[in-house]
Amino acid sequence: MTMVDLGPQTTILARLARSVADEQLTAATSCPGLAVRNLLGHLLMLSVAFRDAARKDLGPTTDTSPTAAVPDLGPGWREELPKALDELADAWRDPAAWTGDTRAGGVDLPGAVAGAVVADELVIHGWDLARATGQDYAPDPAALDAAFGFLLAAADDPDRDEGLFGPVVPVPPDASRLDRAVGLSGRDPGWPRRA
Repeated sequence: MTMVDLGPQTTILARLARSVADEQLTAATSCPGLAVRNLLGHLLMLSVAFRDAARKDLGPTTDTSPTAAVPDLGPGWREELPKALDELADAWRDPAAWTGDTRAGGVDLPGAVAGAVVADELVIHGWDLARATGQDYAPDPAALDAAFGFLLAAADDPDRDEGLFGPVVPVPPDASRLDRAVGLSGRDPGWPRRA
């Protein structure tokens, strides 16, 4: 995994979040059991956790499992999320973030792997948020490439169905790179299916 500037992708995510209407906060997402408000809460938590992972500032934010509790939003989320996304991107611009070891979600991992994980989180959850709120979505190409590489490698993990991803969802061979990444993440690129 080579160093990727996550700033373009965090900018896209901040734009998507800014366009979420209050009445959309209770809408379903493609993440089982998570409404839009929970997905946004997860994005806020992971932004802080991976910012600290990049800085090697290990502690409560990097030790908490993403499945420890259903995340939710506080009243200041519209200011807090863009700030956390900016700080996340800035922290990963430091080449030291991509070297050595760090921790995220209570898991010790190499910095380069953590960078790939956060690229995946930003790209796929951007898709989740856009689909749940009816927004157009085109991820940053460099972040998409990093996420796709990570997801492709994870597809061969025999324990993947019990971890962060569900079973791979097959997509047509001529599907876009984004749809292929979404399928590799265990999501149906056609979600939500409308009657």
